[in-house]
Amino acid sequence: MTTESATDGEFERVRLSAPPDLKSARLDRALAAMLPDLSRTYLKELIEGGHVRVAGEVVSKAGAPLAGPCEIELELAPRRNLRVESGDPATLSVLFEDEALIVIDKPAGVLAHPTANSLGASVCELAAARYGALPTLQGKDRPGIVHRLDAGTSGVMVLARTAPAFAALMQQFRLRSVEKQYLALVYGEPRFDSGWIEAAIERDPKDSGRMAVAADGQGRDARTFYSVLERLGGLSLIRAEPKSGRTHQIRVHLTSIGLPLVGDKLYRRKGGHSIRLPADAPTPARQCLHAQCLTLTHPLSNERMRFEAALPSDFARMLEWARTHARAS
Repeated sequence: MTTESATDGEFERVRLSAPPDLKSARLDRALAAMLPDLSRTYLKELIEGGHVRVAGEVVSKAGAPLAGPCEIELELAPRRNLRVESGDPATLSVLFEDEALIVIDKPAGVLAHPTANSLGASVCELAAARYGALPTLQGKDRPGIVHRLDAGTSGVMVLARTAPAFAALMQQFRLRSVEKQYLALVYGEPRFDSGWIEAAIERDPKDSGRMAVAADGQGRDARTFYSVLERLGGLSLIRAEPKSGRTHQIRVHLTSIGLPLVGDKLYRRKGGHSIRLPADAPTPARQCLHAQCLTLTHPLSNERMRFEAALPSDFARMLEWARTHARAS
């Protein structure tokens, strides 16, 4: 066995040549035999965190067997940079994939990328485990992430597989040529069937976990077009089309005109509505917001492509209850 060590950017890198007698050994056990000063737990975290390459390919399964003598490279990431949670990459619901991008149907409750206090595997971790190394133009903790959906928001989300594709997609988002359509179930019924909300957004000075409509001359510009799809006796199904990409934009904008989202505990208290749902209403445990459709230009073919995600079951149950309740009243 030969060993090399070097510092490359943020992490120290170690290169190993696995000897023939470790053929068929589990990767974590092989590494433990070659690096006895490192704990098995730490080595397992490195593997599952995407910090180990075997013969040039990222291997994220600790139990993966070695095919024979091979070169292994480790990034000795500090443990504060590791966040390893359970999650099966096979559960990633893929709508489309090719050599440039991945389009998924993100379930509610899953973060786009990890945070210090989050639990459960994030989209980028599941994607990296399934597809290998993804470009990190927005940070090492956000591989492949071109744009985000809130943890409680479901629906279409795109990830990049190569740096050129990442840059091309980011440019489309910057130029606002990506078309986004969301479905939102809200308290209240707007006066008009459609309209524009044009209000800058900033971090709420009274609560850093929230965003808020900014005072004149403050914040970052934000525009949302909305249309009413159904009026449901005190509730409304809204199609929202954000023309900018601010944090919590749709939630803040709709709340600002008295239409807070059903299930949105963060913004509901300032929504200005008086309706209270009956006890039999199957209120979802998250905001009723679903990224239904995303249209973009493919970074390689320049083809305009449209991706859609079906309404998830919790949102669909709430909507069906609202329709039934509206018919009965």
